[in-house]
Amino acid sequence: MKNIIYNVILVFSLLFFFNSCDKSNYTLGDLTPPANVVVTAEVVGKDADHPNGDGSGNVMISVTSDYALSYKIQYDSSSDLAYVPSGTVTHKYTDPGLHTYTITAYAYGKGASSTSATTQVTVQSDFAPDPAIVTALTNDDSKTWVVNKDIPGHFGVGPWDATSFTPAWWAAGINEKVACCNCFYTATFTFSKAADGSYSLAVATPDGAFTKTGALTTLPGIPATGDEACYNYAGGTSSFKFAPASSGVDASASTQVSVLLSGVNTYIGYGATLKEYEILSIDDNNLYLRVQGTETGNAWYIKLTPKQ
Repeated sequence: MKNIIYNVILVFSLLFFFNSCDKSNYTLGDLTPPANVVVTAEVVGKDADHPNGDGSGNVMISVTSDYALSYKIQYDSSSDLAYVPSGTVTHKYTDPGLHTYTITAYAYGKGASSTSATTQVTVQSDFAPDPAIVTALTNDDSKTWVVNKDIPGHFGVGPWDATSFTPAWWAAGINEKVACCNCFYTATFTFSKAADGSYSLAVATPDGAFTKTGALTTLPGIPATGDEACYNYAGGTSSFKFAPASSGVDASASTQVSVLLSGVNTYIGYGATLKEYEILSIDDNNLYLRVQGTETGNAWYIKLTPKQ
């Protein structure tokens, strides 16, 4: 009986001891947001004779801040945010001529706190594509292209990097998508050059757009979920411009010129999220494009031919 009483007293004593101990105080710590954010932009080649740079369009951008852990930069009011961990980057502006851009930098601190700063830069870009590329693509007026289903490899997937520029992972066979997704072959892409030197793309899709769904495409009206397939899409028109290719692919495998589509309602071949289509090769009868795939690390390859 004494042992029972002793054990009961011991249990209550231990409970009293643990409950009487000081409780630890848990806090989120210092969540001071970034402060003193400064963004600067230095135009490459700027001097007394070239106040807006050397024509390359290159601008060295730097962001500094107190208490910042990382940075993102919006290079102009219409561009997406780019992750720049170090806060320093050289960006190439490709709109031909003299333009002023508003740069917005975001400094991120602890607890996802953020502070932003803006600056403006005026820069000259003298980039002009090889006239032969313009003529082949637009016929110096307008020219309509379709995906070339009659040749192997008209659609393919490979790694997105500067040292691999073939559909190494998968390449479509002749007519491969006819059964599931014939819209891939019936859609037309008309590239036009206006008298003032501007360019536009008109997309017509009598059988819908060949794309993925939800966040894997920018095309309007595409369902949130579903497999790769043909989806209702009324077609669209947008401007485009030529720009130096950003992929870094060697000149032996690329023209190093890209078509940059504006807005979100047009595409070439496959409805993706990114709008830069690098021209690997082009002549009067063949157009071979490479675009960064929707999935990270993928490159898509598309071969087109003039519509007969």
